[in-house]
Amino acid sequence: MNRREFQKISTAAWLMPFLAGRQGFAAPAPSGPVDNGGHKFSIMLWTLPKGLSFEQQLDLAAAAGFNGVEVGKEYEKWTPEEWKRNLAKQHALGIAVDSAVPGRNALADHSKRTALRDDLMAAIPGAKELGCKQFIYTAYTRVPGQTPEQQRAAIVDTLKYAADLLEKDQIEIVLEPIDLLEYKLEAVPSVAEAFEITRAVGSPRVKVLYDFYHEQRQAGNLIEKLEKNIDQVGLVHIADVPGRHQPGTGEVNYINIYRKLAELHYDRYICMEFSPVGDPVTVLKAARLKAIAAMKV
Repeated sequence: MNRREFQKISTAAWLMPFLAGRQGFAAPAPSGPVDNGGHKFSIMLWTLPKGLSFEQQLDLAAAAGFNGVEVGKEYEKWTPEEWKRNLAKQHALGIAVDSAVPGRNALADHSKRTALRDDLMAAIPGAKELGCKQFIYTAYTRVPGQTPEQQRAAIVDTLKYAADLLEKDQIEIVLEPIDLLEYKLEAVPSVAEAFEITRAVGSPRVKVLYDFYHEQRQAGNLIEKLEKNIDQVGLVHIADVPGRHQPGTGEVNYINIYRKLAELHYDRYICMEFSPVGDPVTVLKAARLKAIAAMKV
């Protein structure tokens, strides 16, 4: 089941507690500063109930105690008035936009280079307004006829090109592997290959998004790869397997993963990218608190 399908599941049940009439959801603000134990937590906004405005999404994130959110490229279509309201809400709540997804281009296909450049150039101005310093990219579709060696070389070359484009704006790229169960044509389905690619790129602005959900589905052995490659990890995504729901609903031992992250002194964002089973604020807050507790050990 892919991400678009997850967005459609149980949305009616989710929205009922939040969308009261036309006024929409207004989450209660947290009382005082939230203590996240020195860690940074974010929510990928596509996982929240559909129909919420960006302001409402930020309210929900704040109510759950999060200090960051991750967006797609929806901000490219905001009107001037929406920009004014959304930035005011973001600043009032003190929530960072830690990552954005500018587009989806086959990184191994050099014929897509112009489209990649156009996506990046379109995404940069709004990202800078939001204070976002990281773009998420998947390698996307394999190119027919390429050998594995040719594919890897092409992706390395494309990431070097993208890093050069983003250098003056000091924006980082994280390469996200996607498991073959979700997309059977994915060019980079495992972090094992992604780590080799980012090392070959050799830029401090190109790292790996370690999505534990995708890696568990694709290959497993989550902690050993994390431990051996922590220097290349630019972001982590959290969801359980199967189902892409909150930790504790499936087979992944996130307590051990959080402990290892703390042991390795991981200091970047921990992003919850799951479809909550239950009230989103309650579920997200509980997931955050469990992570903090595990990382104290």
